[in-house]
Amino acid sequence: MSRAIVVNSMVRVPERAVQVRAVRASGPGGQNVNKVATKVDVRVDLDAIEGLSAAARARLATLCRHRLDGDGRLMVSSQAERNQARNLEDALDRVRALVAAALREPRARKASRPSAGARERRIESKKRRGALKRERARDQD
Repeated sequence: MSRAIVVNSMVRVPERAVQVRAVRASGPGGQNVNKVATKVDVRVDLDAIEGLSAAARARLATLCRHRLDGDGRLMVSSQAERNQARNLEDALDRVRALVAAALREPRARKASRPSAGARERRIESKKRRGALKRERARDQD
């Protein structure tokens, strides 16, 4: 099975950039969990991803900053299934989703202002609240 991850027609993660390791999963499973290495740890070299622009590469590094190991590789684990092959597919899908999310450019924020009516309503509510607090203070004196 090829471990190359195709994100779209332009972007792909080559097989040489993907390192897969199977380990024993934690949690319930009886004797099976003690015998079979079903959990999958996938490490991806971010620098080896092909077709990624500099801006998308920077967005990917920001998205993955908490999942990087000491060598700067992306780490993804999956132990959702009791089958190693399905866990591998799940982990590769998660890597694909992360790279695809980095490809989308965020919309530029447009500066906006509150309307004059909204400003007036805000000031009026603040005045009402202040008056209420002043009334309470007089009652206690």
